[in-house]
Amino acid sequence: MTVLTRGAYAEAGTALDFKTGSWRIQKPVYQHQPAPCHTACPAGEDAQAYIAHIQSGQWVKAWQTLVAVNPMPAITGRVCPHFCESACNRQHFDDPISIHAIERFLGDEAIRQDWAYPVTAPQANAPTIAVVGAGPAGLAAAYHLLRLGYRATVFDDHSEAGGTLRTALPPYRLPRAVLDAELNRLLALSGIEFHPHTRLGRDVSLKELQQDYARVFLGVGAQQAQEWHVDGATPSDLHSGLDLLRKWMNFGSVPTPKSVAIVGAGNTAVDIARIMKRAGVADVHIISHKPIPKAGIPASEAMPAIAREVYEALEEGVIIHEYRGIQRLILRGEKIVGIEMVHMKKLKQPNGRLRRVAFTGTETILPVEQVIPAIGQVMDKQGMEKLFGNGNTHFEINHWGLINGQETLFSGGDARWGSGTVTEAIGDGRRAALGIHAQLQQQPFSEKTQATAVDFKQLNLHYYAPATQVKEPILPIAERDDQAEIVQDLSAHAIQQEAERCFSCGNCLACDNCWTLCPDSAVLKTTAQSSTGADYVFDYDYCKGCGLCANECPCGYIQMEAES
Repeated sequence: MTVLTRGAYAEAGTALDFKTGSWRIQKPVYQHQPAPCHTACPAGEDAQAYIAHIQSGQWVKAWQTLVAVNPMPAITGRVCPHFCESACNRQHFDDPISIHAIERFLGDEAIRQDWAYPVTAPQANAPTIAVVGAGPAGLAAAYHLLRLGYRATVFDDHSEAGGTLRTALPPYRLPRAVLDAELNRLLALSGIEFHPHTRLGRDVSLKELQQDYARVFLGVGAQQAQEWHVDGATPSDLHSGLDLLRKWMNFGSVPTPKSVAIVGAGNTAVDIARIMKRAGVADVHIISHKPIPKAGIPASEAMPAIAREVYEALEEGVIIHEYRGIQRLILRGEKIVGIEMVHMKKLKQPNGRLRRVAFTGTETILPVEQVIPAIGQVMDKQGMEKLFGNGNTHFEINHWGLINGQETLFSGGDARWGSGTVTEAIGDGRRAALGIHAQLQQQPFSEKTQATAVDFKQLNLHYYAPATQVKEPILPIAERDDQAEIVQDLSAHAIQQEAERCFSCGNCLACDNCWTLCPDSAVLKTTAQSSTGADYVFDYDYCKGCGLCANECPCGYIQMEAES
């Protein structure tokens, strides 16, 4: 019987006897690299992985892959600054993938269809961890502790969970129905117990928690506005942006002067500015040391508020004064009647450091009836006084959430230095859960590693066609109020269409290019994925190292390395 070789062109032995791989000086390897969207996400989401499931029509599996890292995608899909999209390789080709829209859609579908979280109830005798604070960091910590086999008891001084998600994010950004649905599903998981109206330092002490629970996670957030004045002067009717946000969220009202200046550049400043416009204030100004986010300005130098929110505020009539600071308050008695602004910009100092300085001669007067500082928040230290020294206002933690100088106390979210977004808080909670698990298993913390993401130059763009980014519908300005969500939903068809634009950076597409184009038939297709995660293996006995497979791999999954 005639037996053909893999190339189906010769009798057995006439080609396979010559192992041409002996000529090779370099060889191809299948090497997974994370996509840049993955390495950029503070929560640790692998967007490429769940988008791949959408491409193959596996919606539930896509959601399960997503919530294996982030249990609140319907929320983060709406309020995250989209670090992933800023890193997406597709932006260098046409437009980045609308990852946030895909994330939001999966979260909403899970709520609508009641998809079950991929967790199992812990054992009855599983250790219980105390979680103080039911904001994003605390809830993420509780969820991931549950995934690791622990129980979590969550304490919060409010009547409902959510933290700043509930107290400081307007419904036009995060509808209350979505917030309630996602958090209720999360808190309903067996193994998570929620205790509202329980305040640290009043109803329970830190010492009691350390005695009664295996470990303690402090996700207390930053709930107090920073003090603000101009050379010691403050108007009599001073209210912080955070306090006014809470008043508006709780009672639906804010003071309505004819004109107001809001000091700050973050999301709180932008939110209170938009709320003041909705309340009927004619002239709303934002005074910002930093410029409006735009092309050519590094993200670290621009206003930290979400760019989309900044531009929506401008559409709604908010006036933003870039590179400006307040040099003097103009008071009549104790009431504000105006401010003196001055141009501010960073200049290099003799010691080499950059410092923001005022330019004499650039002063201008802005008549306003109210000034609202929105310059950041600090923690309420009640019940945790002994953990602070040297005037610290936040916790210092290691990569796994352990508070410096402590053995059993972990933290994350706004309670730590350097955090400021919901996504960062969720990532903190996840890593803290892993840190707690390592401690209880008497294992050392894993080394912090950061794999190099696939660079745009590694992709073979000949295999991708230009495709316009799917845009979410935006509510017309005339229809915007204090409740209607401004960014509207996309259909399943649109989400599928957007998912198809993904380059699959650093991951095998199973496109058959390496298998089809290898001139030596040295690439073998497998019936199941190999140990590398690929659908193919190299037969190095016959691979001459020509590099054709690596060159023609669309997504940078094949790399050439020197033959040892």
